[in-house]
Amino acid sequence: MSGLVSLVAGVALGLSLAAPPGPMNALIAQESVARGWRSGFRAGLGAMTADACFFVLAYAGVVAFIRHAPTLQAAMKAVGGLLLCYFAYGAAKSAREGAAETEASAGFRKTFLAALTNPMQIIWWLTAGVALLDPGTVTAFGHTFGATNGALTVGGFFCGILVWIAGFPALLRVAGDAVDTLERVVGYGSAVVLCVFGVWFLLDAV
Repeated sequence: MSGLVSLVAGVALGLSLAAPPGPMNALIAQESVARGWRSGFRAGLGAMTADACFFVLAYAGVVAFIRHAPTLQAAMKAVGGLLLCYFAYGAAKSAREGAAETEASAGFRKTFLAALTNPMQIIWWLTAGVALLDPGTVTAFGHTFGATNGALTVGGFFCGILVWIAGFPALLRVAGDAVDTLERVVGYGSAVVLCVFGVWFLLDAV
């Protein structure tokens, strides 16, 4: 029973990071409706790979170091803000001109780089993400799970992210087949979301 609790806690924790609206889901949405499910899934894998890197850094104590390095935090916010503004321009251009052929790894690289410099993701790892390193209690979506098994919680965490990055693009593709203009709407919507977050990160860095 405790193993099941640990697994469910991990899945809930993974979804609490992956599901909320933000720049990563905007990028995944853009790739999904413009280039198909595989591109959306690859974009999701880019963000998940960044989370795997954050997990290793948290385990090594680097994430805790970042918490006490405001200058480094500001630099990461500035880089992340510039990247998101650049991606916003690309999303708007793609929506205006139609999806251009790109190499398969483009979406992966975009989300990977954006996630590594995403202040929201870093803050998550400084707060809720610490639970992955502590086999005590895990809190996700306002619910606190009891004592958990660390290894199972970590496995469940990445399973939760996989569920989201596979399901979210699939839902968008289904909707895209039903709504002819969805690609353009999502493209411009993603551009707005990315631009807003990019400017916000740049202002916060200053």
